Parts: sequence; structure tokens; C-alpha cells
Amino acid sequence: MDLGIKGKWALVCGASKGLGLGCAQALAAEGVNVLMVARGADALAAAATQLRAAHADAGAEVLICAQDITTGAGRAAVFALRQDFDIVVTNAGGPPTGDFRDWDREAWIRAVDANMLTPIELIKATVDGMAARGFGRIVNITSSAVKAPIDILGLSNGARSGLTGFVAGASRGSLAARGVTINNLLPGKFDTDRLATTLGGTAAKTGKSLEEVRAQVQAQIPSRRFGTAAEFGQVCAFLCSQQAGYMTGQNVLLDGGAYPGTF
Repeated sequence: MDLGIKGKWALVCGASKGLGLGCAQALAAEGVNVLMVARGADALAAAATQLRAAHADAGAEVLICAQDITTGAGRAAVFALRQDFDIVVTNAGGPPTGDFRDWDREAWIRAVDANMLTPIELIKATVDGMAARGFGRIVNITSSAVKAPIDILGLSNGARSGLTGFVAGASRGSLAARGVTINNLLPGKFDTDRLATTLGGTAAKTGKSLEEVRAQVQAQIPSRRFGTAAEFGQVCAFLCSQQAGYMTGQNVLLDGGAYPGTF
């Protein structure tokens, strides 16, 4: 299927690895020009080289900006490279796990800044240009914990739920009639570095082998496997497509069937 977005410009955050890289790869495969942003310069450069080589035939231009997108200076550096984007994929690493009793105000502010206010700032900086051109796609990578909160993820539950509430309103305002959609993509357990770190921590805490822990966690997922960054990226690309123009304000859950509810 031709998604109808060849030649568009996308800003993809957290794009050096994991789910962000999966989104950048899927968009580049469709001929979308991509500005990849991440904090680690070396990993970002390597990812961009990989992207250019893999999708040279698609004609996508690939730029990089090694910045912390959660800071004002980082966002200024990004928009100094390019001001207008047709597609924005917001993505920031989740805040630490733990007991809510141990988190002070600063911990909450950091979580809200990274996982709520930064996406809102990126939306604010780009949607009016999108509306003027008659096309825009915002995809926020959040978490399945928005749908089914996890007790040790209180910082993430709170900050990402705040973003979800904001999107519910903003996506249904005047932007929808001008061709701009805003949706959230909620990953469950995907085979990324972050998951490997989490499973490693569980293995160390329980004395079980990493293989045992992986098998136990996978057994709890109806699909009996972890998701891949590639398939996550392909769903993201569809949400950015011309075909998805009637879909806005939605929370799209990708978790292999782990969420047990009807709604």
C-alpha cells in the first residue's frame, strides 16, 4: 500500500534506537524525509547511516540533531535546522520506576517535563504550519500503562495520562477540520534495550536466569512473544498516512493482546 506521504518531512524523537528508530525506518521506507533526534551523538550517527543505506532507493533525506529534546535549548537547535514538519513523532524515555513515597517534587517535574510538556511544546511549535498546508500527523509514543496503570510506574502513569488528556481535547479542536491528526501509540512489551534492562534487573533480583525471566514474561502475553521495533514503526507509519486522515484523538494499543479489557 502506498501511504501517500513520500516527500513529506518528519521529526522523529528518540530516533537512535528502539521504537523511535523503528518509526524513522518505517517512514524513510515510504520516502519520507526524516530529521532524527536523540541525545547520543554516536548512536544517532550510526542509526542515520544505517537508514540512508537501507532506504536509498526510496529517496528519503535523513538529517540528524544530537540534542536533548526535553530542553528548550534542544528544541531550539532542532527548529534551527528545520522549522516546518508534516509529521512529528514524539518520544522520550520513561521516568524511573519505584515507590511513589520516595519521589519528591523534582522527580515529578522531570517526569511531567519529559513525558507531557515536551510533546505539547512540539505540537504547539508545528501544528499551525501543518494546518496552513492542509496536512499534519502527530504521533505520541506513550505507554500501555496509560490504559492499564502499573503500580511501580507512577511517574509515567501520571505524566503520560496528562498528555493523553491534553491530546483528547486538542485533537478534536479546529485542527481536525484542517487535515491535522493527533494520535497516541501505546506500546506494551517490545524487544528493546529498555526491556532488556528491566528483565535483567528482575533476573538479578530473583536469582533466575535471564532466559527464564524472558520466558515467564512472554508466557503472560497472548501472542507469546515481544513486539519488534519494526512492526511498531509500521503502525506509526500508517497513522501518518493519507489513509488515516479520519483517525484522530485515538489511543492505539500495541501489546500482543496483553490488555484484558473490552474498552
